[in-house]
Amino acid sequence: MARKKDKTEGKPKSRARRRFLIGGTVAAGGLFVGWQLLGGDGPADPVALMKPGADEAALNAWVKIAADGTVTVAVPRSEMGQGIHTALPMILAEELDADFGKIRVINAEIDKVYVNDIMVPEGFPFGPHDDGFMARQGREMGRWLSRLIGVQATGGSTSVRAGWQPMREAGAMAREMLKQAAASQLGVSPASLKTEAGEVVDPVSGRRIGYGVLAAAAAGIKLNAIPALRDPSEFRIIGQPQQRLDIPAKVDGTAIFGIDVRLPDMLFAAVKHPPVVGATVKQFDPAQVQRMPGVVKTIAVPGGVAVIADSTWRAKKAVEALDVTYDAGETPDFSSEGLFQTYEAALAESGFGYQDDGDAEATLETAGSNVIELTYRAPFLAHATMEPINCTARLDGNKLELWAPTQGPMVSQWIAAGEADLDTENVTVNVTYLGGGFGRRAEPDFIRQAVACAMAVPGRGVQVVWSREEDMRQDTYRPATLAHFRISTDDAGQPTAWANKLVGPSVSGQATMRYISMATDSGPDRTSVDGAAWLPYAIPDMRVEHILSRVPVRVGFWRSVGHSQNAFYSEAVIDELAHAAGKDPYVYRMGLLADNPRYANVLQTAARMADWETGAPEGRARGIALHESFGAIVAQVVEVSLQGGQPRVHKVWCAIDAGIVINPDTIVAQMESGIVYGLSAALFGEITFENGEPQQSNFPDYEVITLANMPVIETRIIASTEAPGGAGEPGTPPIAPAVTSALFALTGQRIRELPVSRHDWSGFGT
Repeated sequence: MARKKDKTEGKPKSRARRRFLIGGTVAAGGLFVGWQLLGGDGPADPVALMKPGADEAALNAWVKIAADGTVTVAVPRSEMGQGIHTALPMILAEELDADFGKIRVINAEIDKVYVNDIMVPEGFPFGPHDDGFMARQGREMGRWLSRLIGVQATGGSTSVRAGWQPMREAGAMAREMLKQAAASQLGVSPASLKTEAGEVVDPVSGRRIGYGVLAAAAAGIKLNAIPALRDPSEFRIIGQPQQRLDIPAKVDGTAIFGIDVRLPDMLFAAVKHPPVVGATVKQFDPAQVQRMPGVVKTIAVPGGVAVIADSTWRAKKAVEALDVTYDAGETPDFSSEGLFQTYEAALAESGFGYQDDGDAEATLETAGSNVIELTYRAPFLAHATMEPINCTARLDGNKLELWAPTQGPMVSQWIAAGEADLDTENVTVNVTYLGGGFGRRAEPDFIRQAVACAMAVPGRGVQVVWSREEDMRQDTYRPATLAHFRISTDDAGQPTAWANKLVGPSVSGQATMRYISMATDSGPDRTSVDGAAWLPYAIPDMRVEHILSRVPVRVGFWRSVGHSQNAFYSEAVIDELAHAAGKDPYVYRMGLLADNPRYANVLQTAARMADWETGAPEGRARGIALHESFGAIVAQVVEVSLQGGQPRVHKVWCAIDAGIVINPDTIVAQMESGIVYGLSAALFGEITFENGEPQQSNFPDYEVITLANMPVIETRIIASTEAPGGAGEPGTPPIAPAVTSALFALTGQRIRELPVSRHDWSGFGT
C-alpha cells in the first residue's frame, strides 16, 4: 500500500535542490529563471506546471494561451471569498495586455516557483516600517528561507502583496515573447510593435495578430532579461472595477467547495473529539456502533475517533452514539477566569521588548501624578466559518489524493505524506473553494484525519466533515489576552511615555509546532504585538513587550491576528487619553499625527465622510478609530444607539489607503466583510471555558451579526501610489475601538473588556 520513505524524504530532491539554488540567485529581480528556462534541470518547467492541452501553449509557469486567444492564469493562492482569483489575474493581464474577458483561472500546482516569500519575514520581530540594517537582513533571510522551503500559503493579507511583482513580471515576459514571435512573422523589429487587448499590433502597417495565433511560436522564445514593466499611468485593467471571475460558478452552483466534492463509491466520516482541553482518547469499542445502518468502520484518528459510513448523517449519528473514555489530561479544571488571573500575576514579569524607543520607564518614574494605569482584556474567539471543517482523501496503492479547502497546500502535502508514510511527490492536493478561512484552514488537523480515514479503506474516497459543534469546540482559537498600560502625559494631556505589557500565548509558536514537531513556541512572535507596537502617533518614549504565557487551549491565526485585540487596546486607550485631556477624540488623534500625513489623511477622510463636526442625531453617538495592518491604513467612524437596552450600530464610515488598488470592488467588499466579522466579535464574540470545556458550540450561543442588525457601511478608497497593501484583514481591527468609543460618548461607560454584550446597558437609553 504505502511504501517507506527513504532517508531524504522531506528534503529537496536533487532537481528540486538545483531549482532553488538557481532561482535563488536571481530572486531579487523576481523568479525570472523559474518562469523562463525550460527543460528537465531548469529551475521550473512551465509546460509541466501549466499542463497545456493540444491547442494551448505555456509561456511560463503562470500563463498559457489557447489557439482561440483564451488566457489561462495559474493562481497559487486559495480563493476563500477575498477575490484573489480575480485580483492576481488582473495584475498579470495588465502587463500581458490581455483581453480580460478572455481570462480564466486555474489553481497553481505545488511548486517553489509559486512561493509566498513575505509571510515568513512578516513574523520576524521588526517593525513594518523599520528599514534598519538588521531589519533588512532579517527580511532577506526570511525570504531566503521561504524560497528554500517553498512556502505556498494564503494568509496575512499577503496574496496581492506577494504576487504583485512576480505576476507583473510573468505577464510582461509573456507579452515580450508574443511580440518577438509577431516580429518574426511580420519581418519587423519587436521594438516597433505594440500590444492591445490580446493582439500584437504593427502601427506602421496596421496589421494585427491575436495572441492565440502567436502562442505556440512564442513558447519557444528565450528571453535574457525581464522587460520593462508598465508605468501605473498606463494601467487600463488595474484600478478599474472588474466582475469577479468566480461569481458565475458560485451563482449557478457549479463552484466546488470542499464539502461539495463527490467521488465514485465514496464514503463519509464524522469525528468525535475529547470534550475537555488537553484530554485524549483512552478507549472505545467499535462493535458498539458497527451494526448501525451504513457504518463501515470505526477508527482512532489524530485527535479523536471517526466513524466511516455511507453518508455523513449516518456517520454523525453513529459517532454520537459511540461511548468513548478519555484521559482527562493535565488541566481538567481550566477556566477563562483562572486564565486571566494567571495573566494578571504574569504582569510582574518582564517580557520580550519589541519596541523600546527612548526611556519610557525613566519618564514614568518622574511623571508624578500624571500617570494613567489601565488594564484591558479580550476573550478567546472561534473562526466560525460558514463551511464546516472538511477534507476528502483517497489512497490508491502508493498514491494519495486530497480534495481540501486549505490555505496551505504545501503544508497539507507535507502532513499528508507524513501520515501515509509516502514521498511528497506521491501526494496530490486539489485545492477547492473555501467557505471562509480566516486562518483556520491553514491548520493540518483535518488533513491528518482525512488521511487516516483513507488509509482505513484504501481505494475508496472518504470525506471527513466536522459537525458545527465539533468545529466550534475544537477550533484553534484567537487567543485570550490581557494588556496593561502605564502612560504619562504632559500638562496639555499629550502622552510623554507609553509602556504596554501584553500577556498571552504565542500564536505563531503554537501553529508552527503543529506543522513541525521539532518547533518551539518560546521564541519572539511579532503577531503578539502587532497593533500594539509601532503606532503612528507621536509618543516620545515608548516600550511594548510581550510576556509569553502558555495556555492548554489550541490557539491559531484569526482574521488580522494580533491586530484584532491590540487595535482595540491601543485605540481605546488613545480615546481615554483624549477624554482625560478634555479633547475631541478625532482632534486629539490629528494632533498626534502631525508628522504622519498619510495616516492623518485617512483619519480626516473618514471624519469628513461622517460629517464628524456636525455630530450624531439625538439619541445616538459616534466613535472613531484608526489602524494600520498588513500594509493598509483604515479609519472608521461608527454611529450607535441603545435599543431595548442593547447597543445597536446603525452606520459605519470607512476610509482606506491600501496603496495601489487592483480591483476597487474587492476592496469595498473586503472592508464590508472585515467590518461585519470584527463587529460580530466586538458585540458578541467569546469562547469561555469552565472545568476545561468550551461553553459555546453553535450560533445560538456564539452570536454573529445578521441582516436584522447589519449596519449601513460606506467605504471610500483613497488614491495612492504606494505599493499595494492587504485588504482581507485590515477592515477588522478598527471596528471594536470605534464602537466602544461611540458607546462611551453615548453613555459615559468605558469598556475595557470585550465583548460589549458582557456589559449591563439596562440603565441607559430606551
